[in-house]
Amino acid sequence: MTAVRTRARARKRRLPGRKPARPALFAGVGRFIDRLPWLLGAAVLAGGALWLGRGLILNAVGWALAQVGLLPLVLGAGGAVAYWRLASPNLARIVRLRQALAAEVFALALGVLLGGIYPAGLQLAGVDFGQVSLGGHLGAALFGPNLLVGIMRLGLLAGFGTVLLHPRATFVTGRTLVRAGVRAARQAPRVLVRRPRPAVPVVAAPVPEPVPVVERVKTAIVSAGSARPNPTLPPIDLLEPGREGEAVTMDNRQRVRLIEEKLAEYGVDARVVEVNQGPTVTQFGIEPGWEVKTRIVKERDAQGRIKYDKDGNPKIRIEEVSRTRVKVRRIKQLEEDLAVALAVPSVRIEAPVPGKPYIGIEVPNINTTLVTLRQVVETPQFRRLAAKSRLALALGQDVAGEPIVADLAAMPHLLIAGATGSGKSVCLNSIVCCLLLHNTPEQVRLILVDPKRVELVQYNDVPHLLAPVVVEVDKVIGVLKWVTAEMDNRYRRFAEVGVRNITAYNAWAAREKQPALPYIVLIIDELADLMMLAPDETEKLLCRLAQLARATGIHLVLATQRPSVDVVTGLIKANFPSRISFAVSSQVDSRTILDTVGAEKLLGRGDMLFLPGDAPKPIRLQGCFVSDAEIERLVNWWRSNRSPQYVDDLVNVKGWSEEEQEDELLEEARALLRQHGRVSVSFLQRKLRIGYNRAARLLEQLGEDDEDVET
Repeated sequence: MTAVRTRARARKRRLPGRKPARPALFAGVGRFIDRLPWLLGAAVLAGGALWLGRGLILNAVGWALAQVGLLPLVLGAGGAVAYWRLASPNLARIVRLRQALAAEVFALALGVLLGGIYPAGLQLAGVDFGQVSLGGHLGAALFGPNLLVGIMRLGLLAGFGTVLLHPRATFVTGRTLVRAGVRAARQAPRVLVRRPRPAVPVVAAPVPEPVPVVERVKTAIVSAGSARPNPTLPPIDLLEPGREGEAVTMDNRQRVRLIEEKLAEYGVDARVVEVNQGPTVTQFGIEPGWEVKTRIVKERDAQGRIKYDKDGNPKIRIEEVSRTRVKVRRIKQLEEDLAVALAVPSVRIEAPVPGKPYIGIEVPNINTTLVTLRQVVETPQFRRLAAKSRLALALGQDVAGEPIVADLAAMPHLLIAGATGSGKSVCLNSIVCCLLLHNTPEQVRLILVDPKRVELVQYNDVPHLLAPVVVEVDKVIGVLKWVTAEMDNRYRRFAEVGVRNITAYNAWAAREKQPALPYIVLIIDELADLMMLAPDETEKLLCRLAQLARATGIHLVLATQRPSVDVVTGLIKANFPSRISFAVSSQVDSRTILDTVGAEKLLGRGDMLFLPGDAPKPIRLQGCFVSDAEIERLVNWWRSNRSPQYVDDLVNVKGWSEEEQEDELLEEARALLRQHGRVSVSFLQRKLRIGYNRAARLLEQLGEDDEDVET
């Protein structure tokens, strides 16, 4: 009954579609029947071979018995060695038996070869084999004077035996050698290409060092195309390569110890977890520790009585009551103390560092490193950005030495402020050089305004300019009006085509084979001069351009050395979200440009705070440096390859005159004067709902017409 149940369970557990396993005896019989034809065929072939070669075999056996007398022993030893030593113990027994039989066959074949009688006249290696067996000559060679021939023959026989005993290993080894030879043959031409080529004589100038293709995405046609005297874009070799900084004499480990000791002196538990050394400052990452509150508890025994020591004093222990993190403001209050301990002019504390779980203490380096424009332009970050945008800018390196790049088209406008000598003009030069390096005049056009007549006048006659560098302040208002008219004209073109921005319009122009619209970048070096000349007109035009010009491909870059509220007004700040602040004189100026303090602690000479429009806090950078020699080489390259094409309306723009500008509210002010007989500044402010400055100008214009006014 139990056996029946077991069979039933086995049938239930049997997988569907699977035949039941046969017993071992029947399986063996089945395999023997399947292999019986092959076995019979092999037996017939072996019997025929033995019958045909019986003479040689008997002769060999007779020779072996006569000469050696050890043939049975040799056959037995060869089979045993093949079975136990040459075969892997992990193989099946039948495989090992087959290898043993192969050894026996090899030994038998060796005996036949040695005992065979060869025809007369056969000579090999100076030995006559005629009418004599090979075994006799082999024995004579082994024990006679011709030992080298015998050793060679034994080597050949050993190789033949190895092939018979291990055919698979021999095949794998041969296949590997063949593949290695084929691979070497295929790689041979590549090796020849990599060899240094002979130097090509150059007639005009020395050949520059080879630059990787990915180094300049925009200028691929320059390096990959045919050698032309006037390439499309200037080579990067016009800029000086980065120089290694001087040996840093400071010891960061000593500074780490000083910072931790000074914080511990003021009861602040903190430790330095990261050190980032940049070109100008070194940032020490401070992780706040724990503020532990404890209490003193008297020890008591099991009955609740106080324990005393041998001197009669009660035993006490300290228990931890609470544990909280040290507040960030406690560390920020120690800026001046840390500066004194580290012997530096100032220390800036960034709390917290964006994306990091620590507080950053920025300490000036003893020896600063110069950051050149070429260093940043050749970085992968800038190359990736330049591949996507025409207006890629190389700004500098952060406190960790990482390159910082920005897209002017995404900003979309930039406001720069800084005191005299802080690096503001050098930053403008680096922006202009970035645009000249990677864009042709058909892609980007420039309008430069330099009332100081010092910084930007060296770019005159560059083909990217729409007009010569504007140096007369009274013409700037006319330039802004022309840019505004160009913006309106582009919007009308977009409406006719049915597109929204310059990118879509240029894509349409490429499909229709129409001329594309270039980007226009307006750079003004000193905004304060314009605000002193015509504050209302300047503010109105700048705000309108900042609000509407982005879609048309017009971008503004404004710079001033006086970031006060009368120059950088609230409307201008609201429309310029991306700003750069160099060293300023006070916290008030820092708040005016960045809406936060910190710029007053900058070191100058290119040390700046960059506030992107999408970032909550400014980033400290060391700006790129461009020398006058680099600018001169770049400008001369463009002058020698292209001639400027100016716009007549910009060249012949009229100067702005305050007398020619009549306020639109002047007639209403005259009506109020006729109605009331006497007016004042406050009266005009209330009635016309205008500001003090505009009311004062209206009052001055009314005073020219009628003296019956109050000041």
